[in-house]
Amino acid sequence: MNVNFTPGPSQLFYTVADHAKVAFKEGIPSISHRSKKFESIFQKATDGLKELLGVPSDYAIFFTSSATEIWEKSIQNLVETSSVHFVNGAFSNRYFEIATQLGKKAVKIEVPLGQNFASVAIENYASELIAITQNETSTGVSITNAFIQEVRAKNPQAIIAIDAVSSLPYPALDYTLADTVFFSVQKGFGLPAGLGVWMVNPKCIAKAESLQKKGISIGSYHNIPTLLLNAKKNQTTETPNVLGIYLLSCVVEDFLRIGIKKIRQETDYKAAILYQALANHSIIKPFVTDPAAQSKTVIVADAGEHTSRLSEFLATRGLYAGDGYGQLKKSQLRFANFPAHSKEQFELLVDLIGEFK
Repeated sequence: MNVNFTPGPSQLFYTVADHAKVAFKEGIPSISHRSKKFESIFQKATDGLKELLGVPSDYAIFFTSSATEIWEKSIQNLVETSSVHFVNGAFSNRYFEIATQLGKKAVKIEVPLGQNFASVAIENYASELIAITQNETSTGVSITNAFIQEVRAKNPQAIIAIDAVSSLPYPALDYTLADTVFFSVQKGFGLPAGLGVWMVNPKCIAKAESLQKKGISIGSYHNIPTLLLNAKKNQTTETPNVLGIYLLSCVVEDFLRIGIKKIRQETDYKAAILYQALANHSIIKPFVTDPAAQSKTVIVADAGEHTSRLSEFLATRGLYAGDGYGQLKKSQLRFANFPAHSKEQFELLVDLIGEFK
């Protein structure tokens, strides 16, 4: 059996194929998004996510085509003039670039690749929105709740936006410290690509409505007021990825049955054995060296000139690593550590890395 360790799209959760069979048998992909059946699927997915992730009841949950769309829509709906972006990799930088492309006065607070922001003195940035990428997919750096708490304490007026694309459902985020959190399903939820999940609190809703009243464009069918109007009816503004929402509702139910505590414990175990294997290896090392910054869900191996040979070695055993990203493509491999990856698969990966010379 082949195992996909790329950090997105990644390995499908083992129940997805069976859920898809049921969906096609019951005609789920062709039901109307105005039907009672769809409304029940929408509610099951959103209620399940709130229970699984500990999302406060006053948050609204919307569905989009991708997390990339949410980058754009969050800037349009929540920023009139200014935003601040903590940047430590390609994806946090892309969020910043989108803000500049939309004509906002975006400020970048940047640290070198592979680092978190422990060296940065947090201050009041007098900005409308502060964007934090909780898990930088390109480099395998994770941001703690303590950092988010410090940003919130110094910037009570700002909207705190958390990109948790490649980490949820693993991190136990404190949603009282954030105003909007978003992710896409092809990573930690082990689903096919094509669905983004956008969670917003009342502060975000009020901001979008205030911009709209000022006559500022906040987008059309996927602006927050329109999304909210439909979400209150357990509907979407347009014909959505019905199959994706259905599969998400099923996998969230599976995760609840397993228990988020067990999911997090297994994630910790798998991360620990892989980081230990990399640290002890003679020619391969973890790219992120500070344990406090090491992601548990995207683990990056620095293999230098041995990268392609390691990738081929693993592939011959049915294990497919993700390439490094951008300028690090040829010197690194990235390993996703999601609920879809079993302990046994990680133990095999660790054994093979140990054999590699």
